[in-house]
Amino acid sequence: MTTTPHVQPASDALRHAEVGGSRAPSNAPAARGSGTVIVGLQWGDEGKGKIVDLLADRHQAVVRYNGGANAGHSVVIKGERYALHLIPSGVLRPNIACIIGNGVVVDPDWLSRELDGLHARGVDTSGLLISDRAHVVMPWHKAEDELRERWLSEGALEPIGTTKRGIGPCYADKALRGTAIRMGDLLRPDVLSARLASICRLKTAMLGAITGPDQGMTSYDPAAINELCQSWGRRFGPYITDTAALLRARLSAGQSVLFEGANATLLDVDHGTYPYVTSSNCASHGAATGSGVPVTSIAGILGVMKGYSTRVGGGPMPTELIGNDADRAIGEGIRARGREYGTTTGRPRRVGWLDLAAVRYTASLNGVQGLCVMLLDVLAGVERLRVCTGYVLEGRHIDELPPDAYLLSRCTPVYTELAGFGDITQARSMSDLPSAARAYLDFIERTVGVPVAYVSVGPDREQTIAAISGGAGAGSSGIGGVAPKAAR
Repeated sequence: MTTTPHVQPASDALRHAEVGGSRAPSNAPAARGSGTVIVGLQWGDEGKGKIVDLLADRHQAVVRYNGGANAGHSVVIKGERYALHLIPSGVLRPNIACIIGNGVVVDPDWLSRELDGLHARGVDTSGLLISDRAHVVMPWHKAEDELRERWLSEGALEPIGTTKRGIGPCYADKALRGTAIRMGDLLRPDVLSARLASICRLKTAMLGAITGPDQGMTSYDPAAINELCQSWGRRFGPYITDTAALLRARLSAGQSVLFEGANATLLDVDHGTYPYVTSSNCASHGAATGSGVPVTSIAGILGVMKGYSTRVGGGPMPTELIGNDADRAIGEGIRARGREYGTTTGRPRRVGWLDLAAVRYTASLNGVQGLCVMLLDVLAGVERLRVCTGYVLEGRHIDELPPDAYLLSRCTPVYTELAGFGDITQARSMSDLPSAARAYLDFIERTVGVPVAYVSVGPDREQTIAAISGGAGAGSSGIGGVAPKAAR
């Protein structure tokens, strides 16, 4: 049989090879030292979106490398708040390529709403690209997620506390392979249609077994699902491409890339407080595999943390403020001032004192070169601040968080008490901060062993202090893009 060769349109070929006015073959070696990773060091919701937005204009591309619509990044610009779930936070800067990488699982319906919301507010999304190898969150993934959580809560096991957005089941299908659907598959409706008949039959049987005959049967019609997939293909076809090749070409051309992590290290499926974790590699190690670039292209790693701790969902949290009425009152005050409600779900976040034993572990694991201390202003007015520097576990002192839920649940925090401080929202330099606030930051640096690079003193983009000369990120002087510390 004779096969007609496929001829790629010249415009498509140039889309991959020509970047920023220069042309580089996608198989050329990537330029070393061109990438900066932004990674969360706690249980998520640290303020990564603000840092990505702040640094985006120093890079030519921002790529989201893990997670799905279970993540929520908030950015405030001149008092206007933007909530982003799948689209990289760099979308709020002009002329920046925003890439949803292959390590992300994409909910097309959620992405449609997010795009429509940005368009309605006049945000230009023409720079958005979606990896053809990113996996698709299907209706059965959400149904399975909810059923599993219900099943766990009704049995002897504690539910994980997922967002019920289908993230875990979608990643499970990615590993199972035969039932997985990728964004590139949406561009091949004839091929996908043949597969959907078998997939729908299997998913109907699986979910029916979980629900049981008394709960009613969920049935997936292949024709209806096929039409849904075709509508997604029509909507997102212009965005779907081989983003890994595009990123390598940009790096080879000497451009810089900002890698945006979702969720956070203590939720990493391998290195977090398992099993109360998410389903992807949130740590900095996931940036290369979740984007399709060489690890040698990553030069800088910034770790984002709050001035206190929060967590959503199940699992142990040693410093949680729930011990007595006074603790609960402090926790409720922090929650109210910090708007500690999930960007994705609206759930109230659990609140606790800053846990530096946890941050020391995650900073070391990620190879962090600079800390971004966020929401420091939320602590204003708390008279005495307690900071966890280690734990007592079964009678012995340990300095780092054990990444195991059972062991962590048996840990008693060891605290150091520091003086509180007043309002800092008007500070625009380190010298503007009160001495107690600077002492708090110094204590973080000494305990973690990593310099503070940025300090957030309010929600707005402008309420961010560069704590080191030149800031941080690709292109700055210093090892890994973190410049030498400035005088305070």
